[in-house]
Amino acid sequence: MTIIIKDFTIKLPQNLNKILKKIDQNLKGLVFIVDEKNKLVGSISDGDIRRGLIKKNIEQIVRINSKFVNTKPFFLDYKTDTKTILYYLQNKRNNNKFKCIPLVDSNKIIKDISTIESLRKYPIANLNLGNQEFSKAFDAIKSGWISSKGSYVDQFEKAFSKYLGGGCSVTTSSGTTALELALKTFKIGRGDEVILPNFSFAASINSIINAGATPVVVDIEEDTWTINIEKIKKKISKKTKAIMPVHIYGQPCRLDEIIKIAKLKKIYVIEDAAEALGGTYKGKKIGLNGDCACFSFYANKIITTGEGGMAVFKKKKNAETASLIKNHGMSSKTFYYHNVVGSNFRMTNPQAAIGLAQLNRINEFYKSRKKIFDYYNKKLNKLNLIKFLPKNKWSKNSLWLYTIIIQNFKKKKRDILIKKLLAKGIETRPGFVSFNQMKIYKKYCKGLFPISEKISESSLSLPTTSISYKDQDYIISQLFNEIKKLYKVKR
Repeated sequence: MTIIIKDFTIKLPQNLNKILKKIDQNLKGLVFIVDEKNKLVGSISDGDIRRGLIKKNIEQIVRINSKFVNTKPFFLDYKTDTKTILYYLQNKRNNNKFKCIPLVDSNKIIKDISTIESLRKYPIANLNLGNQEFSKAFDAIKSGWISSKGSYVDQFEKAFSKYLGGGCSVTTSSGTTALELALKTFKIGRGDEVILPNFSFAASINSIINAGATPVVVDIEEDTWTINIEKIKKKISKKTKAIMPVHIYGQPCRLDEIIKIAKLKKIYVIEDAAEALGGTYKGKKIGLNGDCACFSFYANKIITTGEGGMAVFKKKKNAETASLIKNHGMSSKTFYYHNVVGSNFRMTNPQAAIGLAQLNRINEFYKSRKKIFDYYNKKLNKLNLIKFLPKNKWSKNSLWLYTIIIQNFKKKKRDILIKKLLAKGIETRPGFVSFNQMKIYKKYCKGLFPISEKISESSLSLPTTSISYKDQDYIISQLFNEIKKLYKVKR
């Protein structure tokens, strides 16, 4: 958060009304008085003004020599460390808790203003890397295998399949390349169509376009936020080669119905499971239902390798083909002999080492996220206008990002809310922009998309990892306060 110094400072003499307006604007109950060189010379609070008015001896024009001006305000050197500043902001001093502290140089010129909000940082997600990750990554580097060869790549693939309870896992350079690899493995390209939902991250649709195929976009279901089954049926054509259901925000799709359609039409099911690691469908881990499931290990995902992904195939022969394609199509038996036209979609050995360590801790991560999700649910349930990600008896969410809808919101109001929360140190994320609302993808979007548009414009995600109940209380209180200001709603 950036503090604008002029919002907290004023020069005297000054009209009383202007002082009160500035105090009202900065929301901290006081202003700092500076001279022509911005040197700190005093402060005056709303309490000072109130007491002056009660005694009927405060002037309409406030002057520096007024006895209601504090000529010895508390300040700190602008080089003071954050820990010390927080100490003074969080602890009482002389029965007073500072709401803001001016930071000055040796000449008492104000260089910055510190508030709790300016120092608080609540990112949407935090990295959770420990000794195990560092140890394995160092071991991978020490081995000399720092590119795509090395023992950790194989170990990570085997461990991932074991965690899921089956499947043939193939590491990739990202979740996006995992999707593209799956399409190439099933020979889906020019002249073919792939059906996918309108509400997803761009990686889903981009992978189809990059493979040379044509995306066919359909709306989502309001009770799942995932691809609409009836819309799939209407869009099936002779050109359809695959359905790409997206487990959005870790929310499993209606896989049985999707797979039933696919079998009937003899087409593939390629699951975009980038956000769904750890989620289940009817008691079975996401990743074992369709012909292939693709996961992402980007920094904000359930587990991370920095960049990286995994394509998990149902059939071994498909995994073998994928392993060939991702390595330039080069024969495993003869160097520089290429069996097929391939690409470089490989994960490095140090990345795989980190991934293996992260996978070993996935149950720890899930328990931590569940506590956070449960606390949000408990507290936000008391707020009007909040609608939650749907829950279904037949599935378990992966708990990737805690995402809500503010009912009756439009994009403009949602975006204002995001900016207001960021000013309080709280990072939030808007819902994905639906494909039909982006010029580059419009040609693939035929028809109406009311549900995905609504969710896209009214949803936002809250900080989800490495936060305490106290942190959540602050986030929730600020969320409610800003909603109240925007909509004038009551609890």
